[in-house]
Amino acid sequence: MKILHTADLHLGQVLYQYYDRSDEHQHFFHQLEQWCKQEQPDALLVSGDVFDIQQPSATVKKAFTDYFVKLHQQCPQMHMVITAGNHDSASRIQADSSVWKLANAHLIGTPPATDSLERSDGWQDQYIIRLDSGYIVALPYMAGDRREIIQSILDRVDKDNTQGLPVVMMAHQAISGLDPAGHHFDIGKLRTLDPSAMGIGYDYLALGHIHKPQTIGHKEDQDTKNTAIHQAPVVRYSGSALHVSCDETYPHTVSVVDIDRHQGNVQIHQLRIDELRHFYILPLDGTSFTSSEAALASMNEFVSKGERGYIRFRFDINTDLPSNFGQMVYDALSFYHDEWRYNPKMLWTGDSDNKDTEKEKLVFEVAELQQMSDPMIFIERTRDQYPGLDLEDVRQAFEEVKAEMHILKEEKEAKNRQKSTPTKQ
Repeated sequence: MKILHTADLHLGQVLYQYYDRSDEHQHFFHQLEQWCKQEQPDALLVSGDVFDIQQPSATVKKAFTDYFVKLHQQCPQMHMVITAGNHDSASRIQADSSVWKLANAHLIGTPPATDSLERSDGWQDQYIIRLDSGYIVALPYMAGDRREIIQSILDRVDKDNTQGLPVVMMAHQAISGLDPAGHHFDIGKLRTLDPSAMGIGYDYLALGHIHKPQTIGHKEDQDTKNTAIHQAPVVRYSGSALHVSCDETYPHTVSVVDIDRHQGNVQIHQLRIDELRHFYILPLDGTSFTSSEAALASMNEFVSKGERGYIRFRFDINTDLPSNFGQMVYDALSFYHDEWRYNPKMLWTGDSDNKDTEKEKLVFEVAELQQMSDPMIFIERTRDQYPGLDLEDVRQAFEEVKAEMHILKEEKEAKNRQKSTPTKQ
């Protein structure tokens, strides 16, 4: 069985509340199209976070349709299995599943209900795609530990798999032992599941959620030309389609996975993704700027070399920047018509000379606080009190919490609908 494994497309992502990345996604899908034609896999797997937000625009949804219809046209025999991640709306992904079957695509959005084990209606089959070459268990993002539900699906596959065909399972989860490089969360606070929670019976677990390509339990060379062979079962993150920050300094890849038989060998080859725009931190030598003049002069020299990408600055913490420094950067880069883009999240280094000086504190009226329905409003108003605070990371954390609450709400509503539906006698 041969698959192409990718995840975390984040279609519709807008970086730094300003930059649309549609041309970067188009560049990625052009490569993916070529790889599908070249490799001729049995299936292309997309393990969650198809969209960046739960309610993507009509333009973004059209781009999704155009990309995957073209993939189907280029490789009509290839199955495409797409599952919902924590950034996606489970019900919206599921709503389009029937029509996508006409394009040999399987969209799995809604996870199994928490009371699924009490049913005997063959609910497991909703998450099993049977191919001539093997089985794919397609699980969308699920909150919490649901090992019994997962095992029930794998047991159903095992009962059916009398020929010993490969078994691939998809999931969008944080698994213990992962390398969180590039993500701004404390690994000690990240809720992870032990690999045992994903059940027994798969040969390859195609994961999404973490952006760094990695095989859990194996330290692999970053040279993407190397091919790794492991004994099943193998647990792997394909990594995201695009770099999403300057901190993702590792290569991003699509995984080509060959499995010879059930409980056999799993061969993994990485296809290096060529990013349309790279991320750069200035100065490139790892030092820090001590003046806005030096930073702007260095940037102007760097961007004039004919490349394109995202620029971020590293400053000594004692540097006094003019209040309009950001606008000065935007004005300088406007000449390049969006090919060079500005990351306004500064990196600050060193110790402050004024660390004993108490900063002026903001005072809010109670009525003013009561009107702040969004916690980000308060955080943004007080950002000057915390020079090291990364607003994008805080905003992302709130979005992930909102996404998980939305998924839990959808599951509860689905469960209530099942209870209210009269059973046939």
